[in-house]
Amino acid sequence: MAAGIRPGARLTDMRALSPDLRADPADPAGDQAALAQLSLWARRFCPWTTVDSSGPGMPGLVMDTTGAAHLWGGEAAMLATIRTQFDRLGHRVTAALAPSWGAAWALSRYGQDVIAQDAAALHPLPVAALRLSDSTVLVLRRLGLKTVGDLAAMPRVALARRFARHDRTDNPLIRLDQAMARLPEPISPADPPARFHVQARLPEPVLDPTHHLPDLAAALSRDLSVAALGARLLRLSVWRSDGEMRWIEAGAASPTRDPDHIVFLFRERLERIDPGFGFDLIELAAPETEPFAPSQRDLGGATTESRDLPRLIDRLAARFGPDRLIRPQPQDSHIPERSIGTVPTDAPAAPVLRSPSQDRPARMLDPPEEVRVLYAVPEGPPAQFQWRGRPTRIARWQGPERIAPEWWLDRPGTRLRDYYKIEDEDGQRLWLYREGLAGDGRGPAPRWFVQGVFA
Repeated sequence: MAAGIRPGARLTDMRALSPDLRADPADPAGDQAALAQLSLWARRFCPWTTVDSSGPGMPGLVMDTTGAAHLWGGEAAMLATIRTQFDRLGHRVTAALAPSWGAAWALSRYGQDVIAQDAAALHPLPVAALRLSDSTVLVLRRLGLKTVGDLAAMPRVALARRFARHDRTDNPLIRLDQAMARLPEPISPADPPARFHVQARLPEPVLDPTHHLPDLAAALSRDLSVAALGARLLRLSVWRSDGEMRWIEAGAASPTRDPDHIVFLFRERLERIDPGFGFDLIELAAPETEPFAPSQRDLGGATTESRDLPRLIDRLAARFGPDRLIRPQPQDSHIPERSIGTVPTDAPAAPVLRSPSQDRPARMLDPPEEVRVLYAVPEGPPAQFQWRGRPTRIARWQGPERIAPEWWLDRPGTRLRDYYKIEDEDGQRLWLYREGLAGDGRGPAPRWFVQGVFA
């Protein structure tokens, strides 16, 4: 800066002033990702942290330390610890503690590591400390308002009339009220911390969380039990000594709060965590939970609900991956082949708006298999047809059940279906349908298909 180098200028012009100027390619996306990662690391001091891009210039970090300062021995000790931890990561920081977000922003950029007890500490600062644009700052200076104290002493009516058309984020009065804590400005992290989480702070970095996982699982299970909830998604996070954070997740086929089962879910996933040179903070959280009431017990003391199948699913998912296991799930469609879909086993059950169909075949054929009709009954099913190369004669039948096309999905000209439940001479029960009606103007003669086989 002493040589005349200034941000935003052309590189060739600046090299004319300083031929030895070193230039590195800018990486805004990488800087943003690194800052977001740093905001997650900073949650070791307090849970509400996020990237601060609320004002002009380079972004920083903002933390809501409400209720957390006493855990570090007070505000002064907390501020000193924050500076020390950032120094160990290789970051030089200017930090400030203030009653509001706007005041902390101003003091961290125009002050030097201060702790403000009230908003009066802002009065000597320039008006640019209120997170205003350069054009607004220029207007205020032309009016003779150079400091925050000058602006605060002005009558509000005249200022409100002068800046009535300014955007909310560039209105001097609104920014002044935010800095003076007269207008609320809550912090909203991108991903709020889980409601159920337990942590283990270690005296020195370790490379393997295995020995700490059982105690964390037991503590988390107690919290879930008190709330009558079970975890559907579990997240194990570690904060490394180099400032990076790593985590792994494990889903459960059904709500669980069994500590041994939680430990098992992570047993074959722990090797996916890159410990770096070690980590000194471990957190086990349950971001997704579901109601999980205690199981009813019979007179012998045994539970009436078995957890064997969900645990088997979790074991298979841990071994082969959750994307390799699927389960059927009803869909909102009255077309038989669309009424059942498949989802991963760890996906939550989706609500279905339609009523479930009753008395459907246990085995559905996809696609339906066409049959050759040998003899048909008027307004009824074929009396005899050939399916899979074998002639079949109908002994009994029931129907029809008419299913119309879904006009919002099907193409124009799609024909309706008449379904029949039939039983042949050998006792085999089939689900047969006729596609279209004679003379409906939507194609040639109707065709017959076998859709399913009853058990």
